[in-house]
Amino acid sequence: MIPLHDDNPTELTPIVTVALIVACSLVFFYEVSLPEQIGEAFIFQYGAIPSIVLGHPAGLKALPPDLAAFPVYLSLLTSMFLHGGWMHLIGNMLYLWIFGNNIEDVMGHVKFAVFYVLCGVLAALSHAMTDPASTVPMVGASGAISGVLGAYLLLFPRAKVLVLIPLGMFTRMMYVPAGFVLGFWFVMQLLSGGMSLGRGGGGVAFFAHVGGFLAGMALIGLFKRPDVQFFAPAKNQSWRRSEW
Repeated sequence: MIPLHDDNPTELTPIVTVALIVACSLVFFYEVSLPEQIGEAFIFQYGAIPSIVLGHPAGLKALPPDLAAFPVYLSLLTSMFLHGGWMHLIGNMLYLWIFGNNIEDVMGHVKFAVFYVLCGVLAALSHAMTDPASTVPMVGASGAISGVLGAYLLLFPRAKVLVLIPLGMFTRMMYVPAGFVLGFWFVMQLLSGGMSLGRGGGGVAFFAHVGGFLAGMALIGLFKRPDVQFFAPAKNQSWRRSEW
């Protein structure tokens, strides 16, 4: 299922959500403009490397001193604005655009920015702990965005999400509850993460997604406005027909 839109109106203009999308896009355009070797050095310099984040001796010995010296707290932040390819960027920004505005709406701009960064940091640490000796840099906004998804699940599980379902040569678009879309997404990340354990190397940081999602669920109660209820009914109760 590929989410395309949620039927969940907001009151605040999502300034932070838009700013994050613009920032990630500009950084990626800069990435792809770099020569290959310089681009690789850029990713290693500003990505979150598990062995550096956790101070693992084997990883520290394997990396050049200039990389090992880069402040850990900065790499946890800068890694959220890097992406490994066009599809990585587009997928992350799509999820952030669909679900981020509602979470920003129930927190306000400043709290949402803090929430986003906290979820991203906790997501990166979750991934690092699954392979503490890894020297492969983790990049992407997906850990922080996973926190947004976890918060959305607790607040608006009955909101309607328009999803695209590929069916071989055909596709189908239909509205389904957000709780189903996000619950299915989380289970897939958990299962994929379990299958990836022990393989090492690069690939998708599934446990960053899992950690970010759980962080979002844990933190949303502290960041949302007091008048916002958990498991709120959908703001628009009228279900639409399935669309092809």
